[in-house]
Amino acid sequence: MNRRKFIKVVGLGTAAIYLSGCGLSAVENKNKKESEVSAQGSVSEGHSMKIVVINSSPHSEEKSTSRYLAAKFIQGASDIGHEVFVFDAANEKTHPCKGCDQCGMDGACIFDDAIEEKLMPKMLKADLIVLVTPLYYFGMSAQLKTVVDRFYSRTSRLNHKNSMIIATAWNSADWTMEALKNHYETLVRYMNWQDVGQIWATGCGTRSAVENSEFGDMAYRIGAGL
Repeated sequence: MNRRKFIKVVGLGTAAIYLSGCGLSAVENKNKKESEVSAQGSVSEGHSMKIVVINSSPHSEEKSTSRYLAAKFIQGASDIGHEVFVFDAANEKTHPCKGCDQCGMDGACIFDDAIEEKLMPKMLKADLIVLVTPLYYFGMSAQLKTVVDRFYSRTSRLNHKNSMIIATAWNSADWTMEALKNHYETLVRYMNWQDVGQIWATGCGTRSAVENSEFGDMAYRIGAGL
């Protein structure tokens, strides 16, 4: 059984959380100090934030591991008064970016779909954007990538926001999340975002595994600690 490892990124409002071996190994090691997994500081400075959570798992709320962690984060954020909007990228009608440039990087997309009508107005007003995805072939889901590519139409207006990522994977090797982590951090750099939290839930291939891990509590604490 793999040993659990926590890697903390020190910075304003930033906590990156790793766990190698979900489920039973997490249950066996519950005595880890809470200070090692809590977010550093308050992002909101006591003010109510507008938060957009983008779920992208094609699995149901009852079966999805990433949706479970997103729900815990949402509960924590809602409990302290933050306003949360959830977009279901896997089940809404969306279209991938065609690269036509009709938007000019600062205008309406040619597709009058759920991204344009429901999500984009919320993201433009959001203080925090949370990307939620299962790991598919060591990257984000196609459903989430479709949304990310559509950021192009409002690139500059989506700059300078706070961001967070929640990802789950069956694999538990130490390199499992490496490519996705690099992608996310490059996106943060390009968009001039402030990363406020990363949860990389490796070894969580089933709903029971993630429910029996400490990731749910971690996601809640990050939400409640904003």
